[in-house]
Amino acid sequence: MGKLVSTLFITLDGVYQAPGGPEEDTRGGFEHGGWSFVYGDDDFGRFVIEVFDRSGAYLLGRRTYDIFAGYWPHKTDPADPIAAKLNALPKYVPSATLTDPSWAGTTVLSGDLAKEVGDLKERTDGELQVHGSGALVRSLLALGLVDTLHLVTFPVVLGSGLRLFPEGTAPMAFRHTGGRVTSTGVSIQSYDLAGRPTYGSYADEDAGNA
Repeated sequence: MGKLVSTLFITLDGVYQAPGGPEEDTRGGFEHGGWSFVYGDDDFGRFVIEVFDRSGAYLLGRRTYDIFAGYWPHKTDPADPIAAKLNALPKYVPSATLTDPSWAGTTVLSGDLAKEVGDLKERTDGELQVHGSGALVRSLLALGLVDTLHLVTFPVVLGSGLRLFPEGTAPMAFRHTGGRVTSTGVSIQSYDLAGRPTYGSYADEDAGNA
């Protein structure tokens, strides 16, 4: 059985929209696309390659799929560690509107998300990886289907854009499993989903020490 692993780029104020380029995602009049680019370095590149080395299949939201499908099929160098994986391994897209995907190896999921993704995890050898796809990741987290979340936080605040955990997100707890900081200040932290939050009170602790 594979693990479902999400890798997401976010800003310090939680924005995940359009990290890769100005025209990547302009919904809501978003004008800050490409905010992650200037922080790329060798540390960051090594992390990305490590992630793709563990992939067995990909689960992508429709918007992320369209962005990837417009770029990666044209990268045909077999020595490219990211393109080689993305083009060769199975890709799955939950969508009610995508009917004839052109990217080889793509399967459209149109049924019950929990069941279909659960089945994918059962039969995937290696990691079933989600890249970007913030709205899909929130749904998978709410269903308890995400095993590991790589949260890659860039040292920038944008003040607008789609946020990973907006108001109304289902409460959830995580267990920190490792991390590093790149030379440009990008914080790469890994978390395993750990169920619901637990609560306490410092007032109770102070009373016990009185």
